[in-house]
Amino acid sequence: MAATASKMNEAGSDADALTEPRAVRLRQLAWLFLKLGTIAFGGPAAHIAMMEDEVVRRRKWMTREKFLDLLGATNLIPGPNSTEMAIHIGYLRAGSSGLLVAGTCFILPAALIVSGIAWAYVRFGTLPEALAVLYGIKPVIIAVVVQALWGLGKTAVKTRFLGFVAVGALGASLLGVNELAVLFAGGIVVAFWRWGMEGRHAGVSAFMPLLGTAAATAPAAAGVTFGLWPLFLVFLKIGSVLFGSGYVLLAFLRADLVERLGWLTEAQLLDAVAVGQMTPGPVFTTATFIGYVLGGGIGALLATVGIFLPAFVFVALSGPLVPRIRRSKTAGAVLDGVNVASLALMAAVTISLARAAIVDVPTAVLALLAAVLLLRFRINSAWLVLAGAAVGIASAYVLGQPAS
Repeated sequence: MAATASKMNEAGSDADALTEPRAVRLRQLAWLFLKLGTIAFGGPAAHIAMMEDEVVRRRKWMTREKFLDLLGATNLIPGPNSTEMAIHIGYLRAGSSGLLVAGTCFILPAALIVSGIAWAYVRFGTLPEALAVLYGIKPVIIAVVVQALWGLGKTAVKTRFLGFVAVGALGASLLGVNELAVLFAGGIVVAFWRWGMEGRHAGVSAFMPLLGTAAATAPAAAGVTFGLWPLFLVFLKIGSVLFGSGYVLLAFLRADLVERLGWLTEAQLLDAVAVGQMTPGPVFTTATFIGYVLGGGIGALLATVGIFLPAFVFVALSGPLVPRIRRSKTAGAVLDGVNVASLALMAAVTISLARAAIVDVPTAVLALLAAVLLLRFRINSAWLVLAGAAVGIASAYVLGQPAS
């Protein structure tokens, strides 16, 4: 009886909340997500936990069951999960206006903070003090990504077969296969496997050669002249197709901006990732930093709009279909394959970035210590990033300026 009464109370509070004037609901959304966008460190999982605390427990805007429905929907569409959760909440709370207000207010604080850091990086980035900070942060970022891989892997690799798909996708990625081919092939392999069209073992043998031979279709690296419109299109594409954790963004950025277009170096990419990790809000504001470095304020704006715009569109289109999507066995199978392929991309890019970050014994020790603290003691990654910056500054004064 008590449980039934609790559910009725939750449902009642959910309905009562929507009787408030729309202007009041929009102000509430703006205040909540401006606050979360300013203080939400720790990555998408931490962001979503904070949203659940605010929206379900404290404000009682929706039931826990409805919140979980939204969380499931975000895993079935491309884009940044925590940002899409904010957009979903805004849409349910105040319709299309709430969608825009919640998403924009969650993104805006981080975008402004990252733009300020990018300005300082462009102006002072070659000074010893800035190099020292990045020297200490980069190894910690590698540890943070390793922690994300470990945690996500335990959830995503549910069966031995999914483990095989992950290993195949990792091998394909290391051979230079286009990241989109790896993601879609992973989804198709698992979907056909579950359908059982060619038997228990034939499914793997039919599709693994596709992963291995697709390297021939991967675009070759070539320098391309920078332009604002191509910059916008690159980030629009990434925002439209990127599944999985925000850290998968590293694989897409490296493939497009470092290898294919030649606009960034490996070191600059790792600097951008470090800034995205050490600031609150969506990890995707890494795009803001890169846009500013490449094209100033206009570049930052275009990169930010490009990478986040698809999330607003996907939520608006998928929101009414959430119940049907959650029950689809085919969608679930494709999603499982895409998720393990995403982890493989993360692993491949981490291997490459580690070569640029771990350059001597101190950075190796720092990366190892950060990994232990993250995996064993679950220290908030934001504190470790700040500690890495302090270590880098201290090394500049005690041991002499580290190499960039």
